Order: sequence, then structure tokens, then C-alpha cells
Amino acid sequence: MLGSNPIGIFDSGSGGLTVLYELLKVLPRESFVYFADSANCPYGPKPQSEVIELSDCITRFLLEQGCKLVVVACNTATAAAIEHLRSNFKIPFIGMEPAIKPASLNSKTKSIGVLATAGTFKGKLYIETSKKYASDVNVCYQVGEGLVELVEAGKADSPEAAELLHRYVDPMVDCNIDHLVLGCTHYPFLMNSLSRILPRGVEIVNPAPAVARQTLRVLSENNLLNDGSSLSKVSFYSSASVEILKFLAEKLGVISNHGPAVNFTGGVKLCCR
Repeated sequence: MLGSNPIGIFDSGSGGLTVLYELLKVLPRESFVYFADSANCPYGPKPQSEVIELSDCITRFLLEQGCKLVVVACNTATAAAIEHLRSNFKIPFIGMEPAIKPASLNSKTKSIGVLATAGTFKGKLYIETSKKYASDVNVCYQVGEGLVELVEAGKADSPEAAELLHRYVDPMVDCNIDHLVLGCTHYPFLMNSLSRILPRGVEIVNPAPAVARQTLRVLSENNLLNDGSSLSKVSFYSSASVEILKFLAEKLGVISNHGPAVNFTGGVKLCCR
């Protein structure tokens, strides 16, 4: 029965933990295999061909672990590689949807901000979603250069992060935004700093809960839900050290709040490297 097999989830590093956190809420009976490609992080500045190659190799690794579905918990990888993955592998894939639709539909000022990576802004899904839902809204977009690196260094709440966020977000506030869309799974780690910087009334839009709900729907539609007959566990793998992954997982509450069996393995070599 495939239902007892784990769900795969991958990101360029630790950002996908923010998605795993939401997945554990709605799918407490499921097991997960998380892969952090920390050796190649960040993905944002990389060419599309390289992101596709890395995503393909990670998917093959997750399939070797028996994964029944893969969540691409990286906006850049989704933008670059989701079509390739769905065309070349038979399991279901869930990608990161740019949350421009809810922000645009709910905006009262008709002005929203989007903070994302360069790779996400170039993606077909972002461009199509913007054209479809944000044609009558002023979209202030900003590449969050350097933010992923700060999160991966454990400096999400540091003065350096606050300074960088001010530089990126203050011009959006000047444009009278009332929603800020987080277009990278690393960015929810910056929520504390963002909450201090943004004026009251600006809503921060994190797409991770919607991705978790979509994963539940797809598992249910494909009869892939775990019936609870096997013990749930979470296995973490990284192409580099697991120390920052472990630190951020504990900080977010992915481990302590959910209690499945957990193990960490670092230094994993991908087939393409």
C-alpha cells in the first residue's frame, strides 16, 4: 500500500521547513522525507537549467526513499522545474503557488508588495498569475537578495536582516501596500522583523498553509492518505551539514511540537554532482 509511504519535500535549504510545519498540522499521520540542498543554496540567482538539473536529482533521491508524492517547497525550483518534474515522473507534485491572487482580491488600497527571488519573478506561473489576478492592482515587487543567506546563517532576527528588510520593504510601504506576499519559503523566518517594520494593517501573506491544504486534497483524490497503521516519522537529509537545518527545525517547532520519530543525515551526494 502506497498510503504508508512517506511524502517527499525539498528546498534549496531550510526554507521548506516553513512548509513542512504546515504539512504536519494537516497531515499528522503522514511520514516525511525532507531534503535540503544546502550545498547549492541559494537557488534564486542560478540559471533555470541548473535548477532543473538539481530538482531532477533530488526527486530521484526522494523516489529512492519510496516517496509517494513530492512537495517542491521552493518557489524558485517550482518556477523553474515543476513542468519538467511532472513530465518526467509519474508521482504527483505540489508546487509553491505565488499568493498574488488572494492578496490582489483582498487589497483595499489596490496596492500590494511581493518579496521574492529573481528566479521566482522570471517563472511562468508568477507571470501568468500576475496577468490574471493583478491587472488592476499596483504590484510593488522586490528581489530579496541576501535574505536567504541570512536565514541559512541563523541570522533571521539580526540587525543585518532588519536593515536589509527596511531597504526592500520601506519603498513598498511608501506605495501604500496593504498586503505583502512572501514569495520564498525562507521568508517566513523573517516574520518577526517584518512585523516590526510594517505598519499596522499590512497583512503578510504566507502561501505555506494553502500548499498544505492542496497536498491533503491531492493525497485524498489519489487514495494516498496514510490510514495511521504505521508510525509517522520525519527524516531530514542535507547535501551539506545538518546543523543549521536542525537549529531552524527546532526553532520553528517542527520537531518539538509534533513528536514523530526524527533523524538527520548530512553530506548526501546527489547523482548529478
